[in-house]
Amino acid sequence: MTATSSGCCKTSRFLALNKVDLIAKSKLLPIIDRYRQVHPFIEVVPISAVDGTNVDVLEGLFLQHLPEGEAMYPPDFITDQPDRFFVSEIVREQVLQLTRDELPFSTAVMVDRFEEPAPGKIATMYCTILVERESQKPIVIGKGGSMIKEIGTAARVELERFFSARIHLDLHVKVKSEWRDDERVLNDMGLRGS
Repeated sequence: MTATSSGCCKTSRFLALNKVDLIAKSKLLPIIDRYRQVHPFIEVVPISAVDGTNVDVLEGLFLQHLPEGEAMYPPDFITDQPDRFFVSEIVREQVLQLTRDELPFSTAVMVDRFEEPAPGKIATMYCTILVERESQKPIVIGKGGSMIKEIGTAARVELERFFSARIHLDLHVKVKSEWRDDERVLNDMGLRGS
């Protein structure tokens, strides 16, 4: 890892050795010594992304050695994603959570129509849940529409919490086998530039 020290052109370097949970500590010290002979790192941090060993130490090093950059957004800016993105993600989350292991993660949600929530008004959102195979459609709809109703109710509760407004959510299911290769669908979902 390379971090530029503030106020000068020199570069401070530290080394993060991952997967230390898989190696005995007695074998780790010679490895660290070998790397220190190759380069005079200011710090060598043995970490494990799996169990979190020293991840906080590594984060502290980044904060200590990297200069603070210019703010890219105003301080009150929470995200750069449009509201439609959160609508689709909230609905998709409920689809995956409620259908459990029956649907692959290749399920997507397109926001067909989105009315901005206004104070005292009910916002209306129309979404299409995309599945890849005809056999997946009944899973999302459920017997007598029970599953899509459950998905819609759970998603609406989350959307109302997110927007602090009353929401009318209208969901439809569509089979679109290759939707991940369809430029128009990806553009509509905001996954590709137009």
